[in-house]
Amino acid sequence: MKIINKSVNALPEYATEGSAGMDLRASITEAVVMKPLERQLIPTGLFIELPAGYEAQVRPRSGLAIKQGITCLNSPGTVDSDYRGEIKVILINLSGEEQTLHPGDRIAQMVIAPVEQIRWESVDEINSTARNTGGFGHTGK
Repeated sequence: MKIINKSVNALPEYATEGSAGMDLRASITEAVVMKPLERQLIPTGLFIELPAGYEAQVRPRSGLAIKQGITCLNSPGTVDSDYRGEIKVILINLSGEEQTLHPGDRIAQMVIAPVEQIRWESVDEINSTARNTGGFGHTGK
């Protein structure tokens, strides 16, 4: 897959053999202080060319969430195969304290996944199932 890296950080990579996602790092020149409940759009310096039929999903990092209370909004964020702009991450500080992001910090993870496009068929009726219209906690806690 083609990538342009305009950051000073290394290319995203899988941390372990079984990793599904690659860490994305903050491409910032100075620390960013996030107040409680503040949102920030953090650049990565990365531009990718996804093949048709694939997407890149931008997801939170569990360590950042549990240790600092920082997570991704619009999660998972989808990078479409025809998008050519910089990958940026929408972060929010859900902790009760200011949190600081530093240049090169791992801020999210990116998963590359296949996608299918469908064509709608308008009908008057759809098949029933055992579940049918049950939803929103219908099976209990």
